[in-house]
Amino acid sequence: MIWQGRFDGDDPLYHRVFQRVSLEHHYENILPNDFVLHGFAVDEGVKRNKGRVGAKDAPDVIRKNISNFPVVNPAFSLKDFGNIYCEDENLENAQNELAEKIQVVLEKGGRSIVFGGGHEGMFAHYSGIKKAFPDKKVGIINIDAHFDNREIDPQIGASSGTGFWQIAQGEKIHSLHIGIQRNSNTLRLFDTAHQYGMKYILAEEIFFENLPNIYAKLDEFIAEADILYLTICMDVFNASIAPGVSASAYNGIFADASFMHFYKHILESEKLKALDVCEINPTLDIGDRTSRLGAALINEWFML
Repeated sequence: MIWQGRFDGDDPLYHRVFQRVSLEHHYENILPNDFVLHGFAVDEGVKRNKGRVGAKDAPDVIRKNISNFPVVNPAFSLKDFGNIYCEDENLENAQNELAEKIQVVLEKGGRSIVFGGGHEGMFAHYSGIKKAFPDKKVGIINIDAHFDNREIDPQIGASSGTGFWQIAQGEKIHSLHIGIQRNSNTLRLFDTAHQYGMKYILAEEIFFENLPNIYAKLDEFIAEADILYLTICMDVFNASIAPGVSASAYNGIFADASFMHFYKHILESEKLKALDVCEINPTLDIGDRTSRLGAALINEWFML
């Protein structure tokens, strides 16, 4: 049993996350504003992108690490629909399966949570959002060291690094990338970002005195969107607090006061309908640091 933790009593004042989780198979049980979880136990896209595989094992580890957090919001409930797997290295089928399930969740008024998995889950998650809201302008906030806007190599196919390029082929993309590293993206990737109008905030711009500028960029971006989707690639964080990722960053950002200020500001938007954490690699983690951080970031939304 993955969903377990310290039991202090049945009174709601004692509740922890594991006590508010229901394991589900029927989507008709989703109620408006329910948090609805899918695990994307897939890292085929990481493998295709020449990254270090292992992220497919993350969803259950994240579940374990979020289970024991205390429940703060009296109305909190989480419906868990289990994991999606990648059969026969067919990434596209796995992505389509997740997208179809996300569509149902959002059409029923639920709030979508995805535990990755590689960042190829982003394209699937976004596709499901667009299926549910075809006429809405979806804003993607990508907290990531990388743009993930590589062109698809026909010999390899889509990967964890091609999602934003894929989106931009079908529509005008509306994205804001926070934590971008100069030493993790070639000039071609920066050029592609500029061509497609992908906005970004560099990792080196994230410090306390610069928060007013970050807030201004966030508010402008959010105001232009009808629906908001937040995706977190855990390799954005410094290797000391997030060692268990596909591509670790020795000079990545920290989940410090500066970060948490603007992060919570994003979560407080009523337009936010979907959130995922990706690229946690338990086989490379140290003491579950990365999984615990990813779980804590998700839990911030649960507490509102």
